[in-house]
Amino acid sequence: MNAGGNTTNHRARTAVRARVPVTLQRAGHRSADLVTFTGLPDHEEHLAVVVPGPAGEVPLVRLHSECLTGDVFGSARCDCGPQLQEALQRITREGGAVLYLRQEGRGIGLYNKLDAYVLQDRGSDTFEANRLLGRGEDERDYSAAAEMLRALGLTRIRLLTNNPEKAAQLARLGIEVTAMVPTGVYLTGENGRYLDAKARHGGHTLFVPDALPTTSEPRTDDLEVSVL
Repeated sequence: MNAGGNTTNHRARTAVRARVPVTLQRAGHRSADLVTFTGLPDHEEHLAVVVPGPAGEVPLVRLHSECLTGDVFGSARCDCGPQLQEALQRITREGGAVLYLRQEGRGIGLYNKLDAYVLQDRGSDTFEANRLLGRGEDERDYSAAAEMLRALGLTRIRLLTNNPEKAAQLARLGIEVTAMVPTGVYLTGENGRYLDAKARHGGHTLFVPDALPTTSEPRTDDLEVSVL
């Protein structure tokens, strides 16, 4: 996994480019701002969905890596779509931000991700499949996310995630993560092995039972909450 880099050279020039109010149908027709940026270190078109919260409270933030298959088409092979919907609903209620990061397939891209699916159908897990394609298990770097948060004035956050690597990278990049807030575990009849690999190999703090239900409803029991 990428440990994240020093972003000192970008801190002075990463800034908000535009802020556009929208109504989010997927979050119960609640209002939010879509925020774009200039001067991001990786030059990608990342986006923030921002809702102001109560004064004095630590905002809730989700770093969500783009997943066309799950977020847009509703593929049951992963848990990305339901996690995004949960994050949008929570930040519009509680205040905070969802950073939508252009990191398809844990950073390897859409076509490579679909190639990895072919290898998974032949028995590899999601991490092994990336390696067999000659790519890293997880190529995501959250330097741009840290810069987005600074530009938004969100340097002290609660992180909505089951992935401790996200919190570790943000901490190294100067963002104070006061707590990891677990997301639901969205089991389907197709994503059990994927979730199990994330828990056992990727270190995600989630529980995947041996008997997998065919439902997209979240399991929130047996989740660990880490305070950093």
